[in-house]
Amino acid sequence: MNNDLERVFMAQHFLLSTAARTLSLKVIFAGGEHRAYRRFCALRWPETNGAPVCPRCRCLEVYDLKARRRFKCAACSHQFSATSGTIFASHKLSFVDLLGAICLFVNASKGLSAVQLSRDLNIQYKTAFVLMHKLREAMAKETAETRLQGEVEIDGAYFGGHVRPANIRTDRVDRRLLQNRTGKRSVIVVLRQRGGRTLTRAFLREAEGVFFAQERIEPGSSVSADEVAHWDLLAGRFDLRRVNHSEAYSENGVNTNLAESYFSRLRRMIRGQHHAVSGKYLASYARHAAWLEDHSSESNGALADRLIRAALTVPVSRTWSGYWQRRAS
Repeated sequence: MNNDLERVFMAQHFLLSTAARTLSLKVIFAGGEHRAYRRFCALRWPETNGAPVCPRCRCLEVYDLKARRRFKCAACSHQFSATSGTIFASHKLSFVDLLGAICLFVNASKGLSAVQLSRDLNIQYKTAFVLMHKLREAMAKETAETRLQGEVEIDGAYFGGHVRPANIRTDRVDRRLLQNRTGKRSVIVVLRQRGGRTLTRAFLREAEGVFFAQERIEPGSSVSADEVAHWDLLAGRFDLRRVNHSEAYSENGVNTNLAESYFSRLRRMIRGQHHAVSGKYLASYARHAAWLEDHSSESNGALADRLIRAALTVPVSRTWSGYWQRRAS
């Protein structure tokens, strides 16, 4: 019996284990506002164990303005907070609600809709929508300068621009023809290093992904691609290996299974959670799915801390700061 239990335990998926659950809403809200605030401080200034550092002159001597939850530098008199100059600057949510939102966000392995987050935390839809996009912007910074090497897979998949067929059969058109498309269809090209990171970018045509690969993959790397002709342009710079998907998913050990796995997650995210994604922000959702793929073996507490650290190093968002005010004007 003990051997049977040991085999069951060893076969258990990481996401089903207790090691994957190191943060919960119960713990967050039981800890209260002060504990959530101290967590943000510790992640903003890890080199001083959460003690504030002036962002202007890097002075360590500061006054704590507790009534306003701000600090004042003793050297330059600059006033700042734990979120000043970051993507969370001027946030209206309390720290405990902010931490709860991030917990829910990283817990959702196939993404989370803004409507669901607004209901879970009893906040406005607009607040949830902008917050989640700010978090996705912070995710993107993690791989902004990353270059892949070794064994890399490349593939593309089209999203959006669905053309609904006419009701009467004789009125239907060939939706594959360019003149019968909506112009809203985009392709996500993914570069996925085996044992490494996942990079994505949105294009109008898959062939544009050739330049993306040349930009972000180290020369001499091994690149696996499907039978589409435009990937032939990669042969001069990389060790190009091909698999014909019309004949097999894997040929002589060559496959794009990791790229297909990524697209599976992205499609489930869009269809199951968001239902429809604007082409304007498709790249943002694609990077979110890539981030989840890259960190799928980390606990939810580690994911929350990773995301908060990234967000606290990203400057105020030009896209999402004042987003709804600009739309209303």
